[in-house]
Amino acid sequence: VGPGESNLRRRALALELATIAWNVLEGILAIVAGLLAGSVALVAFGLDSSVEVFASAVVVWELRGVDRRRERRAVRAIGAAYFVVAVYILLDSGNALRIANRPEASPIGMVLLAATVLVMAALGIAKLRVGRELRSATVTADGRFSLVDGSLAGAVLAGLALTAVLGWWWADALLAIGISLVAFREGREAWIGREPETT
Repeated sequence: VGPGESNLRRRALALELATIAWNVLEGILAIVAGLLAGSVALVAFGLDSSVEVFASAVVVWELRGVDRRRERRAVRAIGAAYFVVAVYILLDSGNALRIANRPEASPIGMVLLAATVLVMAALGIAKLRVGRELRSATVTADGRFSLVDGSLAGAVLAGLALTAVLGWWWADALLAIGISLVAFREGREAWIGREPETT
């Protein structure tokens, strides 16, 4: 391994550790705020953050290894985690619609989501660049997941705003279903080994 690749691996590792730290905080706060407000979308987002923590931990494991054959197994592990979360969120949001769950406004959740949009966009773009230079499918996949996480944060933020301003209680559950579908898609693409986009 040359000095250039070693530097790239150190950068990738630093980005993954930063992602883990943010997502642990983000996940805990989102789940707590979601439970307090009765928002299935916010809780779902917090659960999705737990997959991002797992995904980043898998990438750290792969980066510290010397056998690149572990990479395929690592990406599949990320995909499997997304499947589990997708099913859970789908069932929970379906039940919320069935019982007409009406979430309350969550100012803390909205501030958290706005910050997440910015943080995940920055981390995702940086990981895509490093992953492309390293030619690492694992780092690239996780960079894409970070961008998805930021996009979902924006969607949930919009849903919370609609609930708070217009009283559209059903928007919360519908957005949670949307999160589950995105999680399922990302899990499927990781599992079958589609090369993630790098642009």
